[in-house]
Amino acid sequence: MEEKNIDTEGSEEIRKVIPTEKVILTGDRPTGKLHIGHYVGSLKRRVELQNSGEYDKIFIMIADAQALTDNADNPEKVRQNIIEVALDYLSCGLDPKKTTLFIQSMVPELTELTFYYMNLVTVSRLQRNPTVKAEIQMRNFETSIPVGFFTYPISQASDITAFQATTVPVGEDQLPMIEQTKEIVRRFNSIYAPTLVEPDSLLPENQACMRLPGIDGKAKMSKSLGNCIYLSDTAEELKTKIMSMFTDPTHIKITDPGHLEGNTVFTYLDAFCRKEHFAKYLPEYQDLDELKTHYTRGGLGDIKVKKFLYAVMQEELEPIRQRRKEYEQDIPAVFRILQEGSQTAQKRAAKTLAQVRAAMKINYFDDLDLIEEQAKKYSRIE
Repeated sequence: MEEKNIDTEGSEEIRKVIPTEKVILTGDRPTGKLHIGHYVGSLKRRVELQNSGEYDKIFIMIADAQALTDNADNPEKVRQNIIEVALDYLSCGLDPKKTTLFIQSMVPELTELTFYYMNLVTVSRLQRNPTVKAEIQMRNFETSIPVGFFTYPISQASDITAFQATTVPVGEDQLPMIEQTKEIVRRFNSIYAPTLVEPDSLLPENQACMRLPGIDGKAKMSKSLGNCIYLSDTAEELKTKIMSMFTDPTHIKITDPGHLEGNTVFTYLDAFCRKEHFAKYLPEYQDLDELKTHYTRGGLGDIKVKKFLYAVMQEELEPIRQRRKEYEQDIPAVFRILQEGSQTAQKRAAKTLAQVRAAMKINYFDDLDLIEEQAKKYSRIE
């Protein structure tokens, strides 16, 4: 049941829990509609993992409590986006019969676990977390960091360990968060008892999906930058955004040689197109490599490439739009899915919390040996 190693963070002995089932935990903050960056980076993979049959349980969380750490003055924004994220989940193919969809704040055990884990992490360690540093800088929190936001990695560790997750699908930028969770797991297990499962991260298989740039060529697709293609965009909105995409500013004439590096259209083709798309929409080319070769030597215009990208993405996104329209017709049913999922998640987290309390010896009313021991102690005194 246990493996013993030496903790690289200190002299404590690691007592590693060997999981008995394969469990996924992942989620999104409800700060807006989900975009295609979310889709290629995680949502599409989640559906594939859900349908693979390789995992015993899959928990996908709408992280409203974490969203409030930097939206505390605008709770209505978070509240309204709960349903937007849920609709995006369902329209992409997440099936509540196979996957537990739940709302973070509806599982109070997560908050209690976070509080206990805070004692296992130093302020300096949180300050060294590269993801935390980047997020603080992006939100201009350098001079005034909300405590809830600063302790985000601890909250994330609570989310992961509450469900004894063995696998956490993440983007490359989230790897430091997973490492922090592993450290908390090791420290807890070494101080108290082998209780928590150490998770592994699962990165996107397609390199282009690691971090899809915005349509303006900026490094990250972001709601605040207004450079997103949303899963709920209409076909016309999709076309308008693709035709305005950043390409190669030096590719002025069709005859000019084009450059692929930093060319958003080709980055999106790397993420979305498959060989069969060429036979269907651009038969004069066999595959993407052949298209790239023509573009780089000159003689291929950006408009033609953009039209091909639109056809590819339209094929991918149209079924998602149609499923979303169906779910939009019965919003109360969507809320019932979230409520039932939250109840399932709460039961799972409660089980882990009970084990954590027992390991920490704060399960006073459940510890009959403690009660009997104290009773004998005081009866002898009398």
